[in-house]
Amino acid sequence: MFIELDAIRVIEGGGDDVPDGKVTDFRRAVQATAEETVAFSWIEWPDKATRDAAMKKMMEDPRMDPSTPGNLPMPFDGKRMIFGGFEPVVEVKA
Repeated sequence: MFIELDAIRVIEGGGDDVPDGKVTDFRRAVQATAEETVAFSWIEWPDKATRDAAMKKMMEDPRMDPSTPGNLPMPFDGKRMIFGGFEPVVEVKA
């Protein structure tokens, strides 16, 4: 749905080498159990206005409601998800 709503790209990764930290770490931040894998993802939008409009549309879309008949259940515990918006500070070109 992100791409459908004009996201430039969506990146998702599952934890492969996510060590426990001495002060804090990804696993502790989301209270992951030994059986769980931490995922990290981000969505790149052309601008903040597009992102804000897309997020509003997604929250109103019945496809996002796991209680809608025919929709799949949530694949993770959304109460432990950390999310936020970030603006580029420095753009590095390859």
